[in-house]
Amino acid sequence: MTSTTEPLVVAVDGPAGSGKSSVSRAVARALGFAYLDTGASYRALSWHLMVQGIDASSSAAVIAALPTFDFRIGTDPDHYYVRVGSADVTDAIREPRVTGVVSLVARIPEVRQWLNERFRAIMAATPFDGIVVEGRDITTVVTPDAPVRILLTASEEARMARRSKELTSESAAAVGEALRARDQADSRVVDFMNAADGVTTVDSTELDFDQTVSAVVEVVQTVRTAHGG
Repeated sequence: MTSTTEPLVVAVDGPAGSGKSSVSRAVARALGFAYLDTGASYRALSWHLMVQGIDASSSAAVIAALPTFDFRIGTDPDHYYVRVGSADVTDAIREPRVTGVVSLVARIPEVRQWLNERFRAIMAATPFDGIVVEGRDITTVVTPDAPVRILLTASEEARMARRSKELTSESAAAVGEALRARDQADSRVVDFMNAADGVTTVDSTELDFDQTVSAVVEVVQTVRTAHGG
């Protein structure tokens, strides 16, 4: 697990419902790499703001709250957790009430910059041979020089179907509307639907979960082989 060389960074971007979190975690486990879910940090900040009674629609209020945001995120794919202060919020940050706040927080440039610096520090400090980092602008902003950069995507129909299976308590219409709204809001900040130069697209529309994981692992292994890894 430990390495004396610089960790191999695998950057994965993609739209909501593309499966990038579950796929990236499985890829990290398959490769013996660390796993960083950057979206969880935005969710954790949103949870923190709600608990503190801070208006997430006020950019100034959110920016002012950043120094009080004490969060930690587990990067071992077998021991994943998200904590804010002493609270374990691994499950709480997935609640619909938190999801409704995330886009308000993520649109603020100062928040993105503040969190991006922490993501880079986590990547640099990992004791693993590599780290799979997933989110919305990982391949273009957070780590544009990563040796492996992947855009994981799927058709809107496939993404809606997958998200509906995850959120069994909500109707298909509600899930679809929420997915489209999230994509629309986030697309004002980052372009996560089109691969930038040097980014490999993995379209999982016709692939099942295991096939998608294998496709991503294959991309990583191809790059490692090319670099003599």
